Amino acid sequence: MNYTRESAETVALKCLGWLISNDELMPVFMGATGAGEDDLRRGAADPEFLGAVLDFLTMNDEWVVDFCRDAGLPNDAPLQARAMLPGGQVEHWT
Repeated sequence: MNYTRESAETVALKCLGWLISNDELMPVFMGATGAGEDDLRRGAADPEFLGAVLDFLTMNDEWVVDFCRDAGLPNDAPLQARAMLPGGQVEHWT
């Protein structure tokens, strides 16, 4: 699938919802990012925050597989969506 910024944000929002519903992983996310509940509410409308959500998810292959299975997405969806959000562009040095 070719992601647009809008569809990438949708994937990231699904991921955020998945994290929030995950009692084991949500505290890890909150601890790693320092985000509080208010930050989550504001961040849901911030493409940079949504990119950080996908950055967190993609740190662990098992998390990616679990999220994608639960969301009905292909396993490459988080990385493809991340590339469309601010800061997700791959630098080419050649």
